[in-house]
Amino acid sequence: MANKENIERKWYVIDATDKTLGRLATQIATILRGKHKPIYTPHVDTGDHVIVINAEKVRLTGNKLQDKKYYRHSGYPGGLRVRTAGQILSSGRPEQVLKLAVKGMLPHNRLGRKMFKKLKVYAGNEHPHSAQKPEKLDI
Repeated sequence: MANKENIERKWYVIDATDKTLGRLATQIATILRGKHKPIYTPHVDTGDHVIVINAEKVRLTGNKLQDKKYYRHSGYPGGLRVRTAGQILSSGRPEQVLKLAVKGMLPHNRLGRKMFKKLKVYAGNEHPHSAQKPEKLDI
């Protein structure tokens, strides 16, 4: 059984260029949860760190650039904000699309929030985590 003391965490770097959004997000969520390890325990965070580069080049199939909608509400009457996936990808924060896809695939509790903090997503090709010596992971 896994506990906090005997978990070894690795760092992986994934290139999102021309990868389908949902298929990539499921693989990332599996690594963040630790389900790829033999010591996986549901109530313990056994997952690894994941760095995603080139998030702006992720691929959406069909008409999802225009049809997929992301909703936010300010809490005030009439405060619903709706943006399409295409608007988010063309804005200054294209990594949000991938982050939201992965976040929806993690547990919706304290453990899921802790797992989500191990995900680092960058729109471009560079990342500041070279000191962690991340392994390149082909998906």
